[in-house]
Amino acid sequence: MAATRTIRELIAEHPLLADLPAADIDLIAGCGQNVHIATGRHLFHEGEPADTFYLVRSGRVAIEVAPPAGPSLIVSTTGPESLVGWSWLFPPYRWQLDARAVDEVSAIAIDGACLRGKCESDNELGYRLMQRFAQLAVDNLLAARRQLLDLYGDNSG
Repeated sequence: MAATRTIRELIAEHPLLADLPAADIDLIAGCGQNVHIATGRHLFHEGEPADTFYLVRSGRVAIEVAPPAGPSLIVSTTGPESLVGWSWLFPPYRWQLDARAVDEVSAIAIDGACLRGKCESDNELGYRLMQRFAQLAVDNLLAARRQLLDLYGDNSG
């Protein structure tokens, strides 16, 4: 039988956070909880308050945009060891997209308001997290660009 791991241990294993100082991991773990999201359920909806982000342990999450008419369009799909949600970090703290479990998802949900408060009290923690989330945002934008290029191709000539 596998040993049960703590929230702190699970956070310390996540690729985005693994090399943070132990004290940072402790602070982040204090804002986390283990969650399971059933297939088809939404983690969040565009326009809602962005108060949580997710360290995905298993399963896949579709990031979607809802056009004015028609079904939602999948912007990207993430899987294990990914992070879903960075709107909790930037005012006005509202989701810009939807996120839906493609299959059953196990994740660590981190309370964004809790972590923002800790970052305000510990500027070094805030800086380290901002660096990581900014890089994540850049990576996501580049991936979306590649996806658009694959979808629409080179129409220059």
